Amino acid sequence: MRFATGSVDTPVFMPVGTQGTVKTVRWPDLLQMGYNLILANTYHLYLRPGVEVIEQAGGLRSFTGWPGAILTDSGGFQLFSLSGLRRSSPEGYQFRSHIDGSLHTLTPEQVIELQIRFGSDIMMVLDECLEQPSDRERTSRSVDLTLDWAQRSRDAYSAVGWNRGRLFGIVQGGTFPDMREASARELVRMGFDGYAIGGVSVGEERRETEIAVESCVDILPAGSPRYLMGVGKPEDLVDFVGRGIDMFDCVVPTRNARGAAFFVPGGVLNMRNARFRNDHRPVQESCSCFACRNHTRAYLRHLFLAREWLAPILATLHNLQYFSDLMTRIREAIVAGSYDSWREQWHDARRDFDASAH
Repeated sequence: MRFATGSVDTPVFMPVGTQGTVKTVRWPDLLQMGYNLILANTYHLYLRPGVEVIEQAGGLRSFTGWPGAILTDSGGFQLFSLSGLRRSSPEGYQFRSHIDGSLHTLTPEQVIELQIRFGSDIMMVLDECLEQPSDRERTSRSVDLTLDWAQRSRDAYSAVGWNRGRLFGIVQGGTFPDMREASARELVRMGFDGYAIGGVSVGEERRETEIAVESCVDILPAGSPRYLMGVGKPEDLVDFVGRGIDMFDCVVPTRNARGAAFFVPGGVLNMRNARFRNDHRPVQESCSCFACRNHTRAYLRHLFLAREWLAPILATLHNLQYFSDLMTRIREAIVAGSYDSWREQWHDARRDFDASAH
């Protein structure tokens, strides 16, 4: 994908920068690790600091100082998570702010306007994300609503005549393959720059996510980016790339880092474990991150137990480096034409992994 800020190689993993920042990481660190596309969130930035502040600063990139590309989520998932604080209608969402309880309304057209004013490189349409399980009748109504919102978003985007950012539609349909397929076909008919598969990572079983992808991914144009929203464990990246997914985002590497979980080839090490008390090796010998180049497991464990702020910073640097390296190896295997065999070897190593031996 090409943007005003440069090109982004796919498949790609996007670090989550909901509030205009990836927690505990500086922009130079992300750039050094090879990241040039991050995710921010329209709902959160609309509430704080507000679109006027960002617009007056020259857009989200100028406001944050991030020199790469930015995808802004529409906020549909965040509104879904508000539960008792929001309700949806054919017009859009009415909700109370989780910050101060103030009442707001967001329509598909307003969400597009906000993202244009942010200067987003990739914009997402407003969608309705359902709790799972949801029955067929409820899911059908939701799919119809989301498709109506997608068309309104497409029309609002076209009416502005703004062509710098890309607009992505979102496939919904819950756990019903035929609804996923119908949703995908209708979005393709409307015509978007890219297509996301939403409504996953909301507590469903892994097989249900697989079915959601399998039911619609081949309908989505191969020449357009295909984005699996909110999915991003290492095994998910490896498997769903094999099913045709180009883009991922997830809080896993950053959130887990704050809990002292370090991703390594094959599995995860919990650095609070007592067996690391006198372990003076780096977390991962082959890792080029700052933590592995400069610190030992014993020191990292000490930082977490002492609740020092440096602990989650170093853990996040490591995990994001691990995810970046993993995506690089995935792209290399695809280019070499050996992805299927590489994936099998990767899973073999994961099955053989013994955390106590590392």
